[in-house]
Amino acid sequence: MTTIEVAETADAGLAEAVSVLIPQLSSSSPPSREVLARLIADPATTLLVARDGGRIVGMLTLAVFTVPTGVRAWVEDVVVDDAARGAGVASALVTAALEHAARQGARTVDLTSRPEREAANRLYLRLGFERRETNVYRRTLDER
Repeated sequence: MTTIEVAETADAGLAEAVSVLIPQLSSSSPPSREVLARLIADPATTLLVARDGGRIVGMLTLAVFTVPTGVRAWVEDVVVDDAARGAGVASALVTAALEHAARQGARTVDLTSRPEREAANRLYLRLGFERRETNVYRRTLDER
């Protein structure tokens, strides 16, 4: 049975699980324990983890923030271990994130998903997300 919880400490088990999950999502390097600790300590972010029999099989990051037009939320880095896909883990993570955002007063929850992630895009539509006609821009800042 899958359970969803808020990560509260950046222990070795969480760091190891994240180091396995991130490469299944992105070519980015997994975060260090120090970065995970900062993420967990940041009041604007919540790291949700999915456990199956105690083992972390998925994760999602939720950012909730206030802007002049209200409280907004953004979902990032949704990933489920290859071996656990198709069992409803991602759905449980996103549902928990929506509930968490609502409790914090968010008016909307946004996310992006690459077109080739077909299963993820179907999931988001099934969960009530609507595809928006908008441009997403990114600027990489110089590293210092």
